[in-house]
Amino acid sequence: MNLKIAIVTDIHHGKDSASKKGESALTLMAAFASFVADNKPDLVLDLGDRISDMDPETDLELEREVNAAFVPIRELAPVFHICGNHDRDFLSVAQNEEIFGQTLRNQVHDVEGIRVVLWRADTVISRPLGFNCPDSDIAWLAEVIAAADRPLLIASHVPLSGHSQIGNYYFQRNPEYSTYPQGERIREVLRASKVPTVCLAGHVHWNTLTTIDGIPHLSQQSLTESFVMSAESGAGKPCGSFGLLHFTADTIDYQVLGADAFRCILPLAQTERRWYPPMGNFSELADHSERQARIAAFQSQAQAAQ
Repeated sequence: MNLKIAIVTDIHHGKDSASKKGESALTLMAAFASFVADNKPDLVLDLGDRISDMDPETDLELEREVNAAFVPIRELAPVFHICGNHDRDFLSVAQNEEIFGQTLRNQVHDVEGIRVVLWRADTVISRPLGFNCPDSDIAWLAEVIAAADRPLLIASHVPLSGHSQIGNYYFQRNPEYSTYPQGERIREVLRASKVPTVCLAGHVHWNTLTTIDGIPHLSQQSLTESFVMSAESGAGKPCGSFGLLHFTADTIDYQVLGADAFRCILPLAQTERRWYPPMGNFSELADHSERQARIAAFQSQAQAAQ
Protein backbone atom coordinates (compact mmCIF):
# COMPACT_ATOMS: atom_id res chain seq x y z
CA MET A 1 0.00 0.00 0.00
CA ASN A 2 1.48 3.31 -1.07
CA LEU A 3 -0.98 6.07 -1.91
CA LYS A 4 -0.21 9.79 -2.18
CA ILE A 5 -2.99 12.34 -2.50
CA ALA A 6 -2.50 16.07 -3.13
CA ILE A 7 -5.27 18.22 -1.67
CA VAL A 8 -6.48 21.75 -2.24
CA THR A 9 -9.60 23.22 -0.68
CA ASP A 10 -11.50 26.45 -0.28
CA ILE A 11 -9.82 28.12 -3.24
CA HIS A 12 -12.33 31.01 -3.04
CA HIS A 13 -11.47 32.50 -6.41
CA GLY A 14 -13.09 35.92 -6.61
CA LYS A 15 -12.74 39.34 -5.09
CA ASP A 16 -10.57 39.93 -2.03
CA SER A 17 -12.35 40.29 1.30
CA ALA A 18 -11.26 41.14 4.82
CA SER A 19 -10.18 37.55 5.45
CA LYS A 20 -9.75 35.94 2.03
CA LYS A 21 -7.42 36.93 -0.79
CA GLY A 22 -9.48 35.55 -3.65
CA GLU A 23 -7.70 37.60 -6.29
CA SER A 24 -4.55 35.54 -5.64
CA ALA A 25 -6.34 32.21 -6.20
CA LEU A 26 -5.34 31.55 -9.81
CA THR A 27 -1.69 32.43 -9.14
CA LEU A 28 -1.71 30.06 -6.18
CA MET A 29 -3.34 27.37 -8.32
CA ALA A 30 -0.37 27.62 -10.70
CA ALA A 31 1.87 27.05 -7.67
CA PHE A 32 -0.29 24.08 -6.69
CA ALA A 33 0.22 22.62 -10.16
CA SER A 34 3.98 22.82 -9.56
CA PHE A 35 3.47 21.18 -6.16
CA VAL A 36 1.62 18.31 -7.83
CA ALA A 37 4.35 17.96 -10.48
CA ASP A 38 7.03 17.80 -7.79
CA ASN A 39 5.25 15.30 -5.52
CA LYS A 40 3.74 13.02 -8.20
CA PRO A 41 0.58 12.02 -6.29
CA ASP A 42 -1.67 9.16 -7.38
CA LEU A 43 -4.64 11.52 -7.36
CA VAL A 44 -5.68 15.06 -6.51
CA LEU A 45 -8.67 16.10 -4.38
CA ASP A 46 -10.47 19.44 -4.53
CA LEU A 47 -12.66 19.62 -1.42
CA GLY A 48 -14.87 22.47 -2.60
CA ASP A 49 -15.63 26.18 -2.21
CA ARG A 50 -13.73 26.90 -5.40
CA ILE A 51 -15.20 30.41 -5.60
CA SER A 52 -16.60 33.19 -3.44
CA ASP A 53 -20.13 33.44 -4.78
CA MET A 54 -21.60 36.66 -6.11
CA ASP A 55 -24.41 35.99 -8.60
CA PRO A 56 -25.27 33.26 -11.14
CA GLU A 57 -23.48 34.83 -14.12
CA THR A 58 -20.33 35.78 -12.22
CA ASP A 59 -20.18 32.41 -10.46
CA LEU A 60 -20.30 30.54 -13.77
CA GLU A 61 -17.35 32.55 -15.05
CA LEU A 62 -15.38 32.13 -11.80
CA GLU A 63 -15.92 28.36 -11.80
CA ARG A 64 -14.79 28.16 -15.44
CA GLU A 65 -11.60 30.03 -14.56
CA VAL A 66 -10.90 27.60 -11.71
CA ASN A 67 -11.54 24.68 -14.07
CA ALA A 68 -8.96 26.13 -16.46
CA ALA A 69 -6.46 26.22 -13.59
CA PHE A 70 -6.99 22.48 -13.08
CA VAL A 71 -6.29 21.62 -16.75
CA PRO A 72 -2.49 21.30 -16.35
CA ILE A 73 -3.01 19.40 -13.07
CA ARG A 74 -5.21 16.82 -14.81
CA GLU A 75 -2.28 16.07 -17.11
CA LEU A 76 -0.30 14.98 -14.02
CA ALA A 77 -2.87 12.94 -12.04
CA PRO A 78 -6.60 12.20 -11.87
CA VAL A 79 -8.50 15.05 -10.20
CA PHE A 80 -11.73 14.59 -8.24
CA HIS A 81 -13.90 17.56 -7.26
CA ILE A 82 -16.42 18.04 -4.45
CA CYS A 83 -18.87 20.95 -4.31
CA GLY A 84 -18.76 23.31 -1.36
CA ASN A 85 -21.51 25.63 -0.21
CA HIS A 86 -20.16 28.60 -2.21
CA ASP A 87 -20.19 26.46 -5.35
CA ARG A 88 -23.90 25.83 -4.74
CA ASP A 89 -25.25 29.19 -3.58
CA PHE A 90 -26.26 30.16 -7.12
CA LEU A 91 -25.26 27.12 -9.18
CA SER A 92 -26.68 23.61 -9.36
CA VAL A 93 -24.74 20.36 -9.13
CA ALA A 94 -25.47 19.85 -12.84
CA GLN A 95 -23.92 23.21 -13.74
CA ASN A 96 -20.79 22.35 -11.77
CA GLU A 97 -20.67 18.94 -13.44
CA GLU A 98 -20.82 20.52 -16.87
CA ILE A 99 -17.96 22.88 -16.05
CA PHE A 100 -15.66 20.26 -14.48
CA GLY A 101 -16.54 17.42 -16.82
CA GLN A 102 -17.28 14.77 -14.20
CA THR A 103 -20.08 13.55 -12.00
CA LEU A 104 -20.31 15.35 -8.69
CA ARG A 105 -22.48 12.69 -7.06
CA ASN A 106 -21.30 10.22 -4.41
CA GLN A 107 -18.58 7.88 -5.67
CA VAL A 108 -15.95 5.36 -4.55
CA HIS A 109 -12.58 4.71 -6.18
CA ASP A 110 -10.18 1.94 -5.17
CA VAL A 111 -6.62 3.21 -5.49
CA GLU A 112 -3.44 1.53 -4.20
CA GLY A 113 -5.23 -0.53 -1.55
CA ILE A 114 -7.35 2.38 -0.24
CA ARG A 115 -11.04 2.93 -0.95
CA VAL A 116 -11.40 6.66 -1.59
CA VAL A 117 -14.97 7.66 -0.76
CA LEU A 118 -16.09 10.92 -2.35
CA TRP A 119 -19.01 11.74 -0.10
CA ARG A 120 -20.61 14.59 -1.96
CA ALA A 121 -23.49 15.09 0.43
CA ASP A 122 -25.61 18.19 -0.10
CA THR A 123 -23.73 21.40 0.78
CA VAL A 124 -26.41 24.03 0.25
CA ILE A 125 -26.67 26.38 3.24
CA SER A 126 -30.13 27.69 4.00
CA ARG A 127 -30.21 30.72 6.24
CA PRO A 128 -30.73 30.86 9.15
CA LEU A 129 -30.86 27.04 9.46
CA GLY A 130 -27.48 26.07 7.98
CA PHE A 131 -26.70 22.71 6.33
CA ASN A 132 -28.99 19.72 6.02
CA CYS A 133 -27.74 16.25 5.12
CA PRO A 134 -30.37 14.21 3.25
CA ASP A 135 -31.26 10.75 4.54
CA SER A 136 -30.29 9.33 1.15
CA ASP A 137 -26.70 10.55 1.54
CA ILE A 138 -26.42 9.04 5.01
CA ALA A 139 -27.88 5.74 3.76
CA TRP A 140 -25.38 5.69 0.88
CA LEU A 141 -22.47 6.18 3.29
CA ALA A 142 -23.78 3.41 5.56
CA GLU A 143 -23.86 0.99 2.61
CA VAL A 144 -20.28 1.85 1.65
CA ILE A 145 -19.04 1.33 5.20
CA ALA A 146 -20.92 -1.96 5.58
CA ALA A 147 -19.34 -3.29 2.37
CA ALA A 148 -15.80 -2.05 3.07
CA ASP A 149 -13.06 -4.67 2.72
CA ARG A 150 -10.08 -2.29 2.81
CA PRO A 151 -9.12 1.00 4.52
CA LEU A 152 -11.41 3.95 3.82
CA LEU A 153 -10.64 7.60 3.17
CA ILE A 154 -13.90 9.54 3.38
CA ALA A 155 -13.55 12.96 1.71
CA SER A 156 -16.25 15.61 2.08
CA HIS A 157 -16.53 19.38 2.04
CA VAL A 158 -18.20 19.68 5.45
CA PRO A 159 -16.37 18.19 8.46
CA LEU A 160 -18.14 15.22 10.05
CA SER A 161 -16.52 15.39 13.49
CA GLY A 162 -18.56 18.27 14.91
CA HIS A 163 -15.30 19.40 16.57
CA SER A 164 -15.09 22.56 18.65
CA GLN A 165 -14.96 25.84 16.74
CA ILE A 166 -13.61 27.85 19.69
CA GLY A 167 -11.08 30.27 18.25
CA ASN A 168 -12.31 29.95 14.68
CA TYR A 169 -12.79 33.32 13.00
CA TYR A 170 -15.94 32.28 11.16
CA PHE A 171 -17.55 29.63 13.33
CA GLN A 172 -16.87 30.28 17.02
CA ARG A 173 -20.10 32.26 17.17
CA ASN A 174 -21.73 30.32 14.32
CA PRO A 175 -21.01 26.64 15.07
CA GLU A 176 -24.25 25.51 13.42
CA TYR A 177 -22.74 26.47 10.05
CA SER A 178 -19.58 24.39 10.58
CA THR A 179 -21.10 20.90 10.29
CA TYR A 180 -24.27 18.95 9.62
CA PRO A 181 -27.05 18.96 12.25
CA GLN A 182 -27.27 15.19 11.59
CA GLY A 183 -23.69 14.83 12.87
CA GLU A 184 -24.46 12.26 15.55
CA ARG A 185 -26.27 10.04 13.03
CA ILE A 186 -23.33 10.34 10.65
CA ARG A 187 -20.81 9.47 13.37
CA GLU A 188 -22.93 6.48 14.37
CA VAL A 189 -22.61 5.26 10.78
CA LEU A 190 -18.83 5.83 10.90
CA ARG A 191 -18.62 3.99 14.21
CA ALA A 192 -19.81 0.81 12.48
CA SER A 193 -16.72 0.68 10.26
CA LYS A 194 -14.69 -2.52 10.65
CA VAL A 195 -11.68 -1.26 8.67
CA PRO A 196 -9.20 1.58 9.20
CA THR A 197 -11.08 4.80 8.42
CA VAL A 198 -9.94 8.40 7.94
CA CYS A 199 -12.17 11.43 7.31
CA LEU A 200 -10.94 14.51 5.43
CA ALA A 201 -12.75 17.83 4.88
CA GLY A 202 -12.36 21.52 4.17
CA HIS A 203 -14.88 24.31 4.86
CA VAL A 204 -13.75 25.48 8.31
CA HIS A 205 -10.53 27.16 7.12
CA TRP A 206 -8.12 25.67 9.62
CA ASN A 207 -5.94 22.60 10.00
CA THR A 208 -7.23 20.20 12.63
CA LEU A 209 -6.97 16.62 13.83
CA THR A 210 -9.89 15.34 15.90
CA THR A 211 -10.12 11.67 16.88
CA ILE A 212 -13.59 10.24 17.54
CA ASP A 213 -14.18 6.51 18.15
CA GLY A 214 -10.61 5.89 16.98
CA ILE A 215 -11.29 7.58 13.63
CA PRO A 216 -9.07 10.57 12.77
CA HIS A 217 -10.96 13.52 11.30
CA LEU A 218 -8.72 15.94 9.39
CA SER A 219 -9.58 19.40 8.09
CA GLN A 220 -7.40 21.54 5.84
CA GLN A 221 -6.75 25.26 5.67
CA SER A 222 -8.05 27.33 2.75
CA LEU A 223 -5.78 28.18 -0.18
CA THR A 224 -6.53 31.91 0.07
CA GLU A 225 -7.33 32.43 3.76
CA SER A 226 -5.53 35.32 5.43
CA PHE A 227 -7.09 35.69 8.90
CA VAL A 228 -4.34 33.58 10.49
CA MET A 229 -1.66 36.04 9.41
CA SER A 230 -0.54 38.40 12.16
CA ALA A 231 0.80 41.88 11.53
CA GLU A 232 4.30 40.58 12.27
CA SER A 233 4.06 37.73 9.76
CA GLY A 234 2.46 39.76 7.00
CA ALA A 235 -1.24 40.46 7.49
CA GLY A 236 -3.23 40.28 4.32
CA LYS A 237 -1.20 37.55 2.66
CA PRO A 238 -2.93 34.29 1.67
CA CYS A 239 -1.94 31.07 3.38
CA GLY A 240 -1.26 29.23 0.12
CA SER A 241 -2.14 25.88 1.71
CA PHE A 242 -1.39 22.64 -0.17
CA GLY A 243 -2.01 19.26 1.45
CA LEU A 244 -0.28 15.93 0.93
CA LEU A 245 -1.80 12.78 2.43
CA HIS A 246 0.40 9.68 2.24
CA PHE A 247 -0.86 6.20 3.13
CA THR A 248 1.56 3.31 3.60
CA ALA A 249 0.94 -0.16 5.02
CA ASP A 250 1.72 1.18 8.50
CA THR A 251 1.15 4.93 8.66
CA ILE A 252 -0.90 7.93 7.62
CA ASP A 253 1.29 10.97 7.04
CA TYR A 254 -0.68 14.19 6.54
CA GLN A 255 1.12 17.44 5.86
CA VAL A 256 -0.16 20.90 4.96
CA LEU A 257 2.37 23.32 3.50
CA GLY A 258 2.06 27.08 3.32
CA ALA A 259 1.95 29.93 5.81
CA ASP A 260 -0.27 27.90 8.18
CA ALA A 261 1.80 24.70 8.19
CA PHE A 262 0.64 21.49 9.87
CA ARG A 263 1.71 17.85 10.06
CA CYS A 264 0.59 14.68 11.81
CA ILE A 265 1.74 11.07 11.46
CA LEU A 266 -0.61 8.34 12.67
CA PRO A 267 -0.41 4.54 12.77
CA LEU A 268 -2.86 3.16 10.23
CA ALA A 269 -3.75 0.10 12.33
CA GLN A 270 -4.81 2.33 15.21
CA THR A 271 -7.70 3.61 13.12
CA GLU A 272 -9.37 0.19 13.47
CA ARG A 273 -9.79 0.73 17.19
CA ARG A 274 -13.24 1.76 18.35
CA TRP A 275 -13.62 3.37 21.74
CA TYR A 276 -16.13 2.36 24.39
CA PRO A 277 -19.47 4.16 24.09
CA PRO A 278 -19.43 7.24 26.35
CA MET A 279 -20.46 6.79 29.97
CA GLY A 280 -23.75 8.10 31.24
CA ASN A 281 -24.10 11.24 33.31
CA PHE A 282 -22.20 10.81 36.59
CA SER A 283 -25.17 12.03 38.62
CA GLU A 284 -27.31 9.26 37.10
CA LEU A 285 -24.83 6.40 37.51
CA ALA A 286 -24.98 5.88 41.28
CA ASP A 287 -26.24 7.15 44.59
CA HIS A 288 -23.57 9.54 45.80
CA SER A 289 -24.86 9.74 49.39
CA GLU A 290 -22.64 6.87 50.58
CA ARG A 291 -19.55 8.46 49.03
CA GLN A 292 -20.36 11.82 50.60
CA ALA A 293 -20.81 10.12 53.99
CA ARG A 294 -17.37 8.49 53.71
CA ILE A 295 -15.78 11.82 52.78
CA ALA A 296 -17.45 13.53 55.73
CA ALA A 297 -16.25 10.75 58.09
CA PHE A 298 -12.69 11.07 56.83
CA GLN A 299 -12.72 14.84 57.27
CA SER A 300 -14.10 14.46 60.80
CA GLN A 301 -11.35 11.98 61.71
CA ALA A 302 -8.71 14.30 60.30
CA GLN A 303 -9.99 17.23 62.34
CA ALA A 304 -10.07 15.09 65.51
CA ALA A 305 -6.45 14.07 64.99
CA GLN A 306 -5.26 17.67 64.84
